[in-house]
Amino acid sequence: MKVCLLVQKEQRSLFDTLYNAISDNVEHCDIIRVSSDDQKNLKRFIRKQSIELQQYDRVILFLRYKKMMRQVSYIQQIPNLVIIEMDTSQNYCESKYKGRFSEYFRKIPWVRVICTGKGHQKRLVNEGFDACFVAKAYDNNLLSNLGLERDIELGFIGSLQSGVYQHRKDFLEHLATKEELLITKTNSGNDYLQMLNRIKFFVCADIPFREYMIKNFEAMACGCVLFTWDNEAEENEALGFKDMENVVLYKTHDELQEKLNLLRADFKLAEKIAKQGQLLVEEHHTWARAANQIVDHLSKPLREMKIPKTSFFSKLKFRILK
Repeated sequence: MKVCLLVQKEQRSLFDTLYNAISDNVEHCDIIRVSSDDQKNLKRFIRKQSIELQQYDRVILFLRYKKMMRQVSYIQQIPNLVIIEMDTSQNYCESKYKGRFSEYFRKIPWVRVICTGKGHQKRLVNEGFDACFVAKAYDNNLLSNLGLERDIELGFIGSLQSGVYQHRKDFLEHLATKEELLITKTNSGNDYLQMLNRIKFFVCADIPFREYMIKNFEAMACGCVLFTWDNEAEENEALGFKDMENVVLYKTHDELQEKLNLLRADFKLAEKIAKQGQLLVEEHHTWARAANQIVDHLSKPLREMKIPKTSFFSKLKFRILK
């Protein structure tokens, strides 16, 4: 199988391990990095780079949704198309993109969509889309348990600034009024690795996404006891998350603090949860394993390509949408 993988050139998270693992599992893969400016006019970029998309068995778009949705008329022409979309959660929560992913996919209903939430995948399938599930994961070439002294009891590393993280911000800042919680940011790479290895209890608050973000798997891989917002049975079963066995699930501040105090008093239980969480992600949630699952989805036949009629007003809406 010959694959063209179009990815963001300036990407916050490091996905090179994922890209390389996909490449290693197919006959031929061209990884093409597209700058933020070039994503605004993908057709011009493809033509300028003399990329012949029709020569590929699969063309994968892993680009910014808000830039792609303005270019539906061109994307409709891309053959053998698969989209990797890690932000589909915003289609189903209170955000400025609520419902807009569905609107976008309806313009390209033959396209295979790989999304990272089990519940979201099922909802997309129920809407008639060819949607597959591959959970988020962590960079197994970068992150691991270094066995360092964990001198930070309770911590979170990441952004609180984006509007989509308002619930995360509110929850963590309120928790910080009750507990000595370190909320910080680091550079990617070794700085992030070192900081994760200093934290004993890592708190994730993936509210209201209803799926688990990458930080969960990164913290577990580095040996933290993961406290994470409970995204309920369907998601937990899909990932192998088991409360008080390999993760600590909570729905309220009180529940989090109750379980935190329990683990403070029971060092062996905390150690067991951390160890079992680390084993879970090392076996099931690496980017290498995710790449294998993606390649499996690539290998299955795609739907027939039929371009639906689009009204003038619908086209205009997509062009001005922000």
